Amino acid sequence: QVQLVESGGGLVQAGGSLRLSCVASGRTLSRDTMAWFRQAQGKEREFVAFIRWGSGNRYYADSVKGRFTISRDNAKNTVYLQMNSLNSEDTAVYYCAVTGLVLPPISHRAIDYWGQGTQVTVSS
Repeated sequence: QVQLVESGGGLVQAGGSLRLSCVASGRTLSRDTMAWFRQAQGKEREFVAFIRWGSGNRYYADSVKGRFTISRDNAKNTVYLQMNSLNSEDTAVYYCAVTGLVLPPISHRAIDYWGQGTQVTVSS
């Protein structure tokens, strides 16, 4: 079992930045993928980014490439999502997630563990 605790959501102006954090606990992460998803009101949950816990390899959805950066701190069992140049289309509930070494694109249906979600609202 893995428990995920997220923080960092909030209200930000368009063009601004925000950093989300997700702390994992319950077991040691090894051959795992930690990912961020988001779900806007009335829409399906969509993939944002992932990082391979062991290798550090990263992958991003086209919509956030060049603006978002996913990173990890192995010692703290924490994954981050640095979000820059935010716009109204980024408004959503953001979820941290853990799965195995699945190939991208990662569907939300493949996720083993979810965080509780944190709201990000970008004002226009």
